[in-house]
Amino acid sequence: MNAPAKTVFVFGLYLVVMGLGLLIAPNATLGPLGFPPSTEVWPRIVGLLTLCLAAYYIAAARTGLVPFFRWTVAVRSGVFVACGALVALKLAPAPLALIGVIDLAAACWTAWALHRTQPAS
Repeated sequence: MNAPAKTVFVFGLYLVVMGLGLLIAPNATLGPLGFPPSTEVWPRIVGLLTLCLAAYYIAAARTGLVPFFRWTVAVRSGVFVACGALVALKLAPAPLALIGVIDLAAACWTAWALHRTQPAS
């Protein structure tokens, strides 16, 4: 597995942890992010969808799907912007910004790894 694939694989593992947390113990996962306890089904559905995304990330990493790696840089950077906007507009608690920061850091790591593996022209 090359460096860009490893960054996407690690992010996929992060998504597995978040997805399982939301699916199995949503209040324990969301509490530190400033969300009140919930009895709704939505956090569990988001956990299930997060696990689906994790499967895509891990499969793409294992097969070396470089276009996917490139796409994730933009999308994960967008998560940072969206989380920041939600917090700035007071639609979400401030600790949610941590999710955006993690996504941005992971996107930068992947972008850096992609840049380092590109052949010189």
